[in-house]
Amino acid sequence: MDNYSIADNFSLLSKLMDIHGENSFKAKSFASAAFTIEKLPAQLKDTSRDEIFKIKGIGESTGKSILEMLDTGNFGLLDNYLQITPQGILEMMKIKGLGPKKIATIWKELEVESMGELLYACNENRLLLLKGFGEKTQENVRQNIEFYLSNRNRFLYAEAEETANILLRQLQELLSPAPVAITGAFRRQAIIIDELEFIAAIPTATLQEKIAALPGFTHSATNDTHLVWKYQEKYNVILHSCDSADFHSKLFTTTGAPAFIDKFNAGGGAAHIRGAASEEAIFSNAGMAFIPPCLREGGNEIELARSQQLPALINASDIKGIIHSHSQWSDGLYTLEEMATAARDQGYEYLVISDHSRSAFYANGLSIERVIAQQEQIDELNRQLAPFRIFKSIEADILNDGTLDYPDEILAGFDLVIASVHSNLKMTEEKAMARVLKAIENPYTTILGHMTGRLLLSRNGYPLDHKAIIDACAANQVVIELNAHPRRLDIDWTWLPYALEKKVLISIDPDAHSIQGYHDVHYGTLAAQKGGVTKANNLSSYSVDMLSNYLTERRKLKNI
Repeated sequence: MDNYSIADNFSLLSKLMDIHGENSFKAKSFASAAFTIEKLPAQLKDTSRDEIFKIKGIGESTGKSILEMLDTGNFGLLDNYLQITPQGILEMMKIKGLGPKKIATIWKELEVESMGELLYACNENRLLLLKGFGEKTQENVRQNIEFYLSNRNRFLYAEAEETANILLRQLQELLSPAPVAITGAFRRQAIIIDELEFIAAIPTATLQEKIAALPGFTHSATNDTHLVWKYQEKYNVILHSCDSADFHSKLFTTTGAPAFIDKFNAGGGAAHIRGAASEEAIFSNAGMAFIPPCLREGGNEIELARSQQLPALINASDIKGIIHSHSQWSDGLYTLEEMATAARDQGYEYLVISDHSRSAFYANGLSIERVIAQQEQIDELNRQLAPFRIFKSIEADILNDGTLDYPDEILAGFDLVIASVHSNLKMTEEKAMARVLKAIENPYTTILGHMTGRLLLSRNGYPLDHKAIIDACAANQVVIELNAHPRRLDIDWTWLPYALEKKVLISIDPDAHSIQGYHDVHYGTLAAQKGGVTKANNLSSYSVDMLSNYLTERRKLKNI
């Protein structure tokens, strides 16, 4: 077991002990040990037994528990608590705003043991009868439960990607020589995946018989044209069946969103679908340029295809530098030199280091003194790594009043500033708009970071008038980040066409807290493609010289 697994076990045990009303000192000792273990520089499995007990924060009981997990892979004490805790109580621990003590109160005083019961109790205002629960708390719990329930069995694209590709290879091998392809929302590069869809040119009965032989599949339903399965008790999988002659037409109709298919058919395209030799032929015979699957959502892509004006979509290979990254100066895993060297070795021309600002104390944000020290290191590394370049940046917190986290004389020392909201996220639209608009109007704000603060499938973003924000960025020459972390992908791709219409630059940024995080450029690019972004529209596609010139000209424009 690695450190994170051991820490997770200790953290879960601490919460369960609190729920069951056990000795608070013992519960806190396991929580403290979890915190300690997460921060250790070396793996416990590679640490001698004697040294484990010498680690500050590891006592006799927690030390023995660590050895048990390392030796057996099990944790008996945790298993005991899991056995005596109803499954619904464990599920409640996933709801934001419900800590162990509140869950214990709900369980013991209301005898509620499932998520459905808890939602019903909220709707009946039963939580208001409990000590420590007010109307606002009850409403927050209700909303969070509804959000959680609506998103079960849904996955981020990044979470489903590996499984989708594995299943595609398995199906191609199993059903060969019949053609097989992935289709549906995954082929359109949807950011949230509800089911994985595949198409195979094979009779439905034969398809069902062959799939039944694969491990991990549980049959759910069958009709004349497709099968519905559950894979690994987790993913909904739909398998479409068709004749060989209809493979491309079936791929076309199952790929496009309903709005796209309706618009295509309404424009006379329906006559060109059945029996088509390829998807390219469908579009060509309908008098259109080929529309990539990612664009088939029912926007204006059909009109653009008819007039041969579809954009040349950006590719990951068009990204020339890493913008928005964190190092050990704040909450990153690697040193600044390691982050820069890795970016250079991966073929990037530059790195924009943007560690957290001083108000982000939880992320070891940089004091003014540490900003100066980091910039001295950047100067030295730039001498060593030339022509590769590190740009001096900061992810400056947008404070409650919309100001940035440093005085102007410090902001002036950065090559560029990424302004982001990280605290007090529960805002009305009026408050959020005033806060973000003021930050956009700050002449030092170069990029607006993760616009809404959302975490996909976990947290809704704060409410914003997207058009007004985009208009403000256009007026103030502020770039809008497309945060490429697969749990953010913020700004949402549906607003990219409006931003491009207003000639606002987008910046596909990985928000990398590790070298491995550079890969998230891949997911940001997929989302950008859906919004019609080209390399000319994207700041991180600029070469090192282009970016340097852009920043110089912008400073002149802003008189800073």
